[in-house]
Amino acid sequence: MLKLETRPQPSSFWSYASPVLALLLTVVIGILLFAALGKDPVRGLQVFFWEPIKSGYALSELVVKATPLLLIALGLAVCFRSNVWNIGAEGQYIMGAIAASGVALMASPSTGGWIVLAILLAGVLGGMVWSGLTALLRDKFNANEILVSLMLVYVAVQVLQFLVFGPWKDPHGYNFPQTKTFDAITRIPRLMDGSRLNIGVLLALLGVAGFWVFLFRTRAGFALQVGGLAPQASRYAGFSSRKALWTALLVSGAMAGLAGALEVAGPIGQLTPYVPAGYGFAAIIVAFVGRLHPVGMVFSAVLMSMFYIGGELAQSRLGLPKSLTGVFQGLLLFSLLACDTLVNYRLRWKRA
Repeated sequence: MLKLETRPQPSSFWSYASPVLALLLTVVIGILLFAALGKDPVRGLQVFFWEPIKSGYALSELVVKATPLLLIALGLAVCFRSNVWNIGAEGQYIMGAIAASGVALMASPSTGGWIVLAILLAGVLGGMVWSGLTALLRDKFNANEILVSLMLVYVAVQVLQFLVFGPWKDPHGYNFPQTKTFDAITRIPRLMDGSRLNIGVLLALLGVAGFWVFLFRTRAGFALQVGGLAPQASRYAGFSSRKALWTALLVSGAMAGLAGALEVAGPIGQLTPYVPAGYGFAAIIVAFVGRLHPVGMVFSAVLMSMFYIGGELAQSRLGLPKSLTGVFQGLLLFSLLACDTLVNYRLRWKRA
């Protein structure tokens, strides 16, 4: 009979190599999946791993998709390290996009360039308000933050649908459920002509440096992590679990809201029902594949961005459903969970 036993001393090498092994397993399973679907596996892997990086334009699009994933994952890493399970970053991302759009729609051709900063701040506040609801219900009523944050995603989607089908609908938009295109003054500045790459990537990289300092070089970051790893030791040291809860959720909501603001005022340029792209859920995988470390999440965000672009290309070039993106994301997550389990546990055969 096979039994799962805890390893006396898990290998530190395999702990760090586990995401790489999980990626290799995902590739192997992907090859089998392409073969089962009657497609050339080499061509399938080329679509996912070569096409997104083969040219300068392709690389810029890769970074455009990786930016919101990285921003949201940075905030989620703070939550998860604090043992606060924020699963509703998608809703906070949507509310950030809505708040930013509300400010952008108030702009006129005579508005100054300060409006861009106002849009970003509105997105941050929108995400913080939405995550603050989760913190409030957890703090005052001991509600489960997993369920609350997740259910608020669906509320945010309904708010978005109401606005784009109702009061914010463009009267000159041929009855499409979307706002008018934002004025040029409200658009996030781009880094180069002929590319959708904007200053969002610079903010994401600054966020990586800032969160590294916060988590590993400040007392507040240390207190958050101690509270997540050892709640009793945290209380003994005088750290406030209530403060950690609010800090983690508000920081996470702010980053998700910032990602939503950058998206609607950047590549999209208006508020549409298609703003929810699953970034909030995919960022959970990004955070764990990156080992909840700001630098590691840079690489995992780029990898997840490849899956998004690969899924779109597989639809147009291989005739496969776009849902293949979600399949690869799920394969990566389950492969990582399996590898992590075998790093910390081992299978032993024992007689019944």
